[in-house]
Amino acid sequence: MNTLTRANEAQLIRTQGRYSEAYGDSAGLAIGALIRTTLAVARRNIVAIALILAASVALAVAMTMLDTPRYTATTTVQINDQSDSVLGDDLETQSTANSSWDVDRFLNTQLSILQSRGVAQRVANRLNLYDDPAFYAAMEMEPPQGNLARDVREKIVVGLLRGNMNSNLPRETRIAQINFTSTDPAYSARIANAFAEEFIQSSLQRRYDSSSYAREFISDQLEEARARLEASEREVNAYAREAGLIRSRTSDDEGSGSASSVTVDSLSQLTEAANLARAQRVAAESRWRIESAKPLLTSGAVQASPTVQQLLQRRSELAARLETLRGRYLDDYPEIVQLQNELDAVDRQLTEVANTIRNGVRSDYEAALQTESNLRNQVAALQADTLAEQDRSVRYNTLAREADTNRSLYDGLLQRFRELNASAGIATSNLAIIDRAEIPSVPTSPNLISNLLVALLAGIVLAAAYVFLREQLDDAIRVPEDIEAKVEMPLLGVIPAATGDDPAGDLSDPKSPISEAYNSLRGQLLYSTADGLPRILLVTSSQPSEGKTTTSTAIATGLARMGKRVVLIDADLRRPSAHKRYGLTNRHGLSGLLTGADTLSPETVHGVGDNLAVITSGPIPPSPTELLTGPRLAALLEELSARYDCVILDSPPILGLADAPVLSALADGVVFVIESDRARGGMLKTAIRRLRAMNPVILGAVLTKFDPQKGSNRYSEYYGYEYYRYSSTDHAEA
Repeated sequence: MNTLTRANEAQLIRTQGRYSEAYGDSAGLAIGALIRTTLAVARRNIVAIALILAASVALAVAMTMLDTPRYTATTTVQINDQSDSVLGDDLETQSTANSSWDVDRFLNTQLSILQSRGVAQRVANRLNLYDDPAFYAAMEMEPPQGNLARDVREKIVVGLLRGNMNSNLPRETRIAQINFTSTDPAYSARIANAFAEEFIQSSLQRRYDSSSYAREFISDQLEEARARLEASEREVNAYAREAGLIRSRTSDDEGSGSASSVTVDSLSQLTEAANLARAQRVAAESRWRIESAKPLLTSGAVQASPTVQQLLQRRSELAARLETLRGRYLDDYPEIVQLQNELDAVDRQLTEVANTIRNGVRSDYEAALQTESNLRNQVAALQADTLAEQDRSVRYNTLAREADTNRSLYDGLLQRFRELNASAGIATSNLAIIDRAEIPSVPTSPNLISNLLVALLAGIVLAAAYVFLREQLDDAIRVPEDIEAKVEMPLLGVIPAATGDDPAGDLSDPKSPISEAYNSLRGQLLYSTADGLPRILLVTSSQPSEGKTTTSTAIATGLARMGKRVVLIDADLRRPSAHKRYGLTNRHGLSGLLTGADTLSPETVHGVGDNLAVITSGPIPPSPTELLTGPRLAALLEELSARYDCVILDSPPILGLADAPVLSALADGVVFVIESDRARGGMLKTAIRRLRAMNPVILGAVLTKFDPQKGSNRYSEYYGYEYYRYSSTDHAEA
């Protein structure tokens, strides 16, 4: 295959070289082809183009003849960017000249003010246009009838003024042009001048209003500051009374809350006592630990007791006497028994006294522990009281600082208000009229030449857009020429539409148009590769019901009639149809062969004609893609290709499924079926792109369900309609 590809590439390069030598540069040919294509497209749409151009020119002429002459008057105004002082230098509210980068913004702002509703209202009020019939006539509008509300009339007049006035500011200048257009030249000049004058007056009025607004604003702020000051002072006094705090606020100790209190002193004393109690508890605990760690009669506290010492001495004496008597007498001697009883009594007394002493040490430890706990609880309580008192002091200091801040703000506003009243004034305007509007003598519209040129240009654009959209949006595959033009794939054959939606019946007739078309397709496939007919042939399409099963069956039947051994495999494991077409059972088939449940036997390979066998899909598996991607499919195809001259795979559609691309990688050739008048170029390119990701050998496309009569209306006839049919005489002779 690689050797064949390199040979084809070399042959293509030699052919291109001879073509370039014979016909010159390919760029010039491309330009010529583009020109011819453009002229051909224009010829195909010549009627629509002519109608669009004629309609555009006729519309322009009609509009020009029927339009009323309009006159435009122009007034020029100079706009300076300086702004004089309004509120006085002491208040630091003087506006300085705009910086160079902000000049354009300032000038555009002035133009927006000129076009505002407020200036238009001033013009309408000055000229009293609300009830002026001549004004409505100049605006080509009937005067409002009846007792129309004032606000409605105002909206109408202001809308007319703003709609017919426009202003512009040429670059590199400060001279703004104010244009007004109407059917009355006198009104155009009068209203244009009124716009310029009211623009200047509105600027002066805004300056005056800004000073008034400032005084009113500061006065309101001053009253609010006084109210806040009184409220904050009352809140400070109320909180001090409620919290029991008696404080005097001065400039030196303002905001401080470090004064000592009984709570703080008590906390200090109790803290010292708690520390002492802790030391005592540690000492008592140490004594108890030492005492409890030793035997009862060996501890220091027990041995230090005089009573214990006396009892020990008495016990020693009794023990000595008892030892002496036992040396002379037996144990039941009366005196020995008496001494033994006395010794036991001393031992019991000694144990009781020692336990009493040890319990005393323990009681001392527990008392010290309880004392420490009580003192710590009192310290914790006093800490909470101290923190609460500190919190109250913080709140008090915050309120006091807020009151001082309000007092400072009130004093500052009061001083500013006094300065504002003393320095308020109105500065001169930065606007000036340069040229007043004169009554125009020549109408500015309509202009016939300009309208015709615009209409002709618009007509050309509309016609080009119409033709372009019509050509670009036509994405359907309708005729055989669209296969190579829109899908960029060689055409193997054209299959006409069935006569009665029964392709099987037409295929049974060897002289039917469909049979003749599939015979032609069969001939193409016999010479589609360098080795002739592919051993493994895959038939697929982009979407269901495009005729791939019929095509697979027709190819298999035609090759079998030629004497070639052919096996047709229904590889559509999702919607199989071969068993229905041939009337076979579907209990055994491809799915069983791929899972190992079946073998190549008469149960799976059904002989349906001379040299023709069919392998149905078998039971539908839960995951067809996993079966098709396994190693058994390649081994099966290899075994079948050794037994048969051609293995034809009827695969599922490409879009939405991974089965067809997987099968294409195992096939020696792929036939792509495209249904006429249904398939779209974009959809087909997507399907082919998915298919080519597996690097298959795509032989070409087959156009199915093609109606030649319908195709001849758009392009030159492809073979002609009669190509697909025998005449009635031929049928009779047959």
